[in-house]
Amino acid sequence: MAALLASSVLLACTHIPEQGAAERRTPVAVAPAPPPSPVSPISPRPEMHASPALKMLAPGAQAYIPPQPANTAKYQEFADNPWKRVAEEPLSTFSADVDTGSYANVRRFINRGQLPPRDAVRAEEMVNYFGYDYAGPKAGDSQPFSIHAQLAAAPWKHEHGLLRIAIKGKDLAKESLPAANLVFLVDVSGSMSPTDRLPLVKSALKLLVAQMRAVDRVSLVTYASGTNVVLPATAGNEKEKINNAIEMLVASGSTAGEAGIRLAYAQAREAHIKGGINRVLLATDGDLNVGVTDPKQLKTLVETERQSGTGFSTLGVGDSNYNEALMKQLADIGDGSYHYLDTLQEAHKVLVNEFTSTLAVIAQDVKLQVEFNPANVNEYRLIGYELRALTREQFNDDKVDAGDVGAGHAVTALYEVIPKGVTGKVDALRYQKKGKPAATPAANADELAWIKVRYKDPGSSTSKLIAFAVKQPASLPALDKVDSDFRFATAVAGWAQWLRGSTLIGNFNASDALVIARDARGNDRYGHRAEFLRLVELSATLKRQ
Repeated sequence: MAALLASSVLLACTHIPEQGAAERRTPVAVAPAPPPSPVSPISPRPEMHASPALKMLAPGAQAYIPPQPANTAKYQEFADNPWKRVAEEPLSTFSADVDTGSYANVRRFINRGQLPPRDAVRAEEMVNYFGYDYAGPKAGDSQPFSIHAQLAAAPWKHEHGLLRIAIKGKDLAKESLPAANLVFLVDVSGSMSPTDRLPLVKSALKLLVAQMRAVDRVSLVTYASGTNVVLPATAGNEKEKINNAIEMLVASGSTAGEAGIRLAYAQAREAHIKGGINRVLLATDGDLNVGVTDPKQLKTLVETERQSGTGFSTLGVGDSNYNEALMKQLADIGDGSYHYLDTLQEAHKVLVNEFTSTLAVIAQDVKLQVEFNPANVNEYRLIGYELRALTREQFNDDKVDAGDVGAGHAVTALYEVIPKGVTGKVDALRYQKKGKPAATPAANADELAWIKVRYKDPGSSTSKLIAFAVKQPASLPALDKVDSDFRFATAVAGWAQWLRGSTLIGNFNASDALVIARDARGNDRYGHRAEFLRLVELSATLKRQ
């Protein structure tokens, strides 16, 4: 217990700066202890149910209520992106992000009758959880993804605009994927024993095994008080052998995560497939308490291995002791993706429905930079991506790590903009030079913004640049005049900001998000949008309690 408390304090006081972002020390938030709530259907805990003997207590006797475990869940603190004056800061630069863990984690809270902690809500991960029917690159296109931009009126302030930037990666059939060398790194420590942790992970990995081909290789490494190679590299079509190894996993002991990561990388190197997909897939609640627990040292380890060609993705599970801050940061540093598994259905979404995008990277180190035209835009703010911010100089620095885009992935970014002539939110500086910014050349006077995207082909060390202008419309289109994907993404972004208690969306609330989302449900093949409607309704009820 002393070691667990020591590591919790250390992790709570240590921040891993986003790779490539300006160095800044940000505390990691410890989520407040949740009030008593219904037990999640996926994680029944016997100790939380009253014993039948309690019903036979004598009148006036005090029932014994078992103590609840301390809540040591950790979320990285951040503040919402503020309004910026175009005359003073025309450039906005950030890394692409395809993580979706925030949405699944928020869903888990709401399904248990609680609103999530503020810092568990990241707007970009909420928006990017959903699939969108963006047009992908055309056959024969040299670039691996398409880019689209569109403008509409903001639902919380009709005089303001919403600029949507959408990236759609080219899709690949599973059969055409390069051979994969996957190392399943599974935490089997005592904290993983509840049914919503190791048992869920085992079922999830079996779903992934079902997708493996004969050319693929699967290894299984575990860690608890020690480490173990449960299954050396095995052909992906030996499914019974792999599943039997997974089924044997049992939770017990402490958590030597750093040693497990090192062993997993050693296994990945041993089975390395040249030109293939080489990746460690970590499944854990992140509760490290043995060996190296300093996130900075773990970051260095993952970063070094990333440079040698082995990616690192994370599947988070757990609740009261869940270290989301560490799970997200390790995946970001390892050129992987972070997902949170609250149900087996979520595992199916990530590991089956999105199999190719979860594993196959089509573009690395994807960075976006938007320059707003001061002749047409007064102010702007980026919704989300706070933990993905980059400096102006880092956009052109090919040594700076950024997010990767998988096959078929869609990435959506939303800016709220205040057009020229509409009252802004930020006062002008007193000691600036008098007069207006440099005049926009007549040839560019009809532009709203200039968008640049940098990316690297997988395995390349040199980036490529895509740049294009967004034209200034004669008037802002009403939100109900744009496509359903734009409207649905807006509803999700608005709800995420409402959950965070944002002061930047006026009186916009869950009911407003619900109205927009219902009308924009569109093609809902897997029912994810219908589920979103239910979560929004539940959140509105919880807010009133």
